[in-house]
Amino acid sequence: MARALYIHWPFCLAKCPYCDFNSHVRNRVDHDAWEAALLADMRREAECAGGEPLASIFFGGGTPSLMPPALVSRLLAEAERLWGFEDGIEITLEGNPSSVEAANYAVLAEVGINRASLGLQALDDDTLRFLGRLHGASEGLAALEIAQRHFARVSFDLIYARPGQTAEDWDAELARAMALGTGHLSLYQLTIEPGTRFETMVRKGEFIPLDNDVAADLFDLTRAHTAAAGLPAYEISNHARLGEESRHNLAYWRYDDYCGIGPGAHGRRAGAATVRHRKPENWLTAVSQQGDGLAEARNLGRHEQAAEAMLMGLRLAEGVDLARLSRKVGVPTTDLYVAEKLSFYATQGLAWQRDTRIGVTERGMPLLDALLAELVPAALVEA
Repeated sequence: MARALYIHWPFCLAKCPYCDFNSHVRNRVDHDAWEAALLADMRREAECAGGEPLASIFFGGGTPSLMPPALVSRLLAEAERLWGFEDGIEITLEGNPSSVEAANYAVLAEVGINRASLGLQALDDDTLRFLGRLHGASEGLAALEIAQRHFARVSFDLIYARPGQTAEDWDAELARAMALGTGHLSLYQLTIEPGTRFETMVRKGEFIPLDNDVAADLFDLTRAHTAAAGLPAYEISNHARLGEESRHNLAYWRYDDYCGIGPGAHGRRAGAATVRHRKPENWLTAVSQQGDGLAEARNLGRHEQAAEAMLMGLRLAEGVDLARLSRKVGVPTTDLYVAEKLSFYATQGLAWQRDTRIGVTERGMPLLDALLAELVPAALVEA
C-alpha cells in the first residue's frame, strides 16, 4: 500500500486576515537549522511508519515556495531514500504567486516538483488588498503563466462569497479563471474563522459577511459553471479535469495513511493519529531533545477511525466505499451509516447508495454539514 507525505513549512511574509492555518511571520529563518530538523523529523517518522513507497508528497504551509530550492531537493532525496517513490509520484508545492517566488519555479521543477498550487485568491487588485495579499492581479497572472511553463500540473485557489459580491461579479471572475487553462481549481467560500483578523473586523462592524442565501447561490453557480467547462467538483470545494484531481488530498479524503512532518503537521498511520508541535520554536526544541517534532501520537479506536473516514469521505463526489472502509477499520458496514436516514434523504434527492458505496448528491452538497450530522451515527462521532 502506498502512502502520502506532508511537509509543513510554517513561514509567511505576512499573515492574511482570513487565515487560520499554522503560519508565522519571522524576520529571519536559519535554513541550515531547519534543514537538519526537517530531515531528522522525516527519518524518525519513517522509522515509525514503515517503508511503503510514497504516492504523493505535498509541501504546504505557510508559504513553502519561500523555501530555498536546495532545501526542497534535499528533502525529496531523503524521502526517496527512506520510502522510495511510486512510478508517477505526484509532488506538489504550494506558493504565493509573486514574481520573487516564480523566479524559483524552473529550479523547483528540476529538483522534482511536478505540481504547483498557487494562492491567487482573486483576480482584481481591490479584492486582493481586502484579502491582505502581497501580490497584485497582474503579478499573480504572470506567476501563473510561469508555473504553467515549468510544471506538468498547476492548480490555483480563489476565494468567493466575499462581502458585497454579486452573482454577476463571480460569474465574470469564474469565467476568467477557467479560461486560464489549468486542470484544477480550488474554489473556497470566504469563512470568518475564530482567532483571525477578519473575525475581529466583523465583530467591530468593519465589514458584513455575505448573506448565506447569496453565498448558497454562488455555490450553485460555481458547480454549474465548472461542470460545464469540464472541471466538475470531485470534492466540495475542488474541481478538476478527469485525471487531474489532487492525488495527495484524495489520500486524506479516502482515509489512506499519510505521514506529516514539520510544525503542526498531522498524520494518520496504522490506526494512530500523530500531531507535531505547532509553534516553530517549540517544534525545533522537540526535534533537538527527542529526535522528532511529535507532540502526540495516539492510537485511535475503531469507531473514531470510522467517524473520521465517513466525515471526510462524504465530501467527495465518489462518496465512501463502505466495504473498503469496513475492512480497514474493522467496523461492520451496517454500523458506518444510519440506514433509515440515508433512505429518506435518497428519496429527497440529497443522498445516494450504489452497491456498497454511499454519497451525497449534487443537490445535497450545499447541505453537507447538516447531512453529515444525520448520516454518520452519533455512536461513531461520540466514540
